[in-house]
Amino acid sequence: MADKFIINEASDVCIIGSGPAGLCASVYAGRAGLKHVIYEKFPMCGGQIVNTGDVENYPGFSSVGGFELAQKFYEHAVSAGGSFRSETVKSVIKNNGIFEITSENGKTTYSKTVIAATGAKSKTLGAKGEIEFTGKGVSYCAHCDGAFYRNKTAVVVGGGDTAVSDALYLSNLCKQVIVVHRRDGFRAAKSLVDKLESKENVKIIRGFVLSEIKGDTKAESVILKRVKNNETQEFLTDGIFIAVGASPENALFKDIVKTDEAGFITANEDCITSLEGLFVAGDLRTKPLRQIVTAVSDGANAIYSAEKYLRESSKK
Repeated sequence: MADKFIINEASDVCIIGSGPAGLCASVYAGRAGLKHVIYEKFPMCGGQIVNTGDVENYPGFSSVGGFELAQKFYEHAVSAGGSFRSETVKSVIKNNGIFEITSENGKTTYSKTVIAATGAKSKTLGAKGEIEFTGKGVSYCAHCDGAFYRNKTAVVVGGGDTAVSDALYLSNLCKQVIVVHRRDGFRAAKSLVDKLESKENVKIIRGFVLSEIKGDTKAESVILKRVKNNETQEFLTDGIFIAVGASPENALFKDIVKTDEAGFITANEDCITSLEGLFVAGDLRTKPLRQIVTAVSDGANAIYSAEKYLRESSKK
């Protein structure tokens, strides 16, 4: 009798995370007539874009503030009829085909499917001034913010594929790109490094780390420190792009689904994970490009797959 009660009371979809992926999933869930719940641990929905200055690469908006765009996403999701809960989820367990989502306050919600949309966070350097100037010259996404530095000077920190790719992208926009890498050799693919080294407007500084970002109301220069002997050099710059990796917010799911070596949940464009009924959307998913537009695409695909799963499950 208890199991029947749980099934009857369960939501069709529980969305954990309310960034662009989670909010788009809510819109699509509502349009599909699915009863759904959205959990968000932070006071405000919108994910990372809430703290983004201007967004210029989202279709339909030549330029829009990150906070404003997040608010539009949220208002659209609210109109879809989802139940928003400002709570931190403590655990996700699948029991007898039903997911049990328990928050830190001890309350448990039951759902037939779950959309994991908790995202990822960019790794920081810990350099002095880094947090202070984030959004004021310091960025973690070249494709998001590169256009702001057209015909200007930019510093890129990192030595992997992302850093080198970011530097190549910026080299087509900026007057000069300074690439800072703590090692003598890059970890990026040789083909990418060869392209980077052939760029006339790219200066590569090996064996240094970025130790400080200086400026008044915005970033104006960086202090680089040589790894071997702590020698320092200062370079003027208009922007700093930090590309030293991202950490998936996977704590709720890493023990119940398949992930890649970096901890991102493995799934194709259909957002189907290794655990039936659990779907992943946004930056938490394995993918080559993490942008607002790819996150909302995931939100739509995840609901499409969840709807199909629910339909097939009801026939069993």
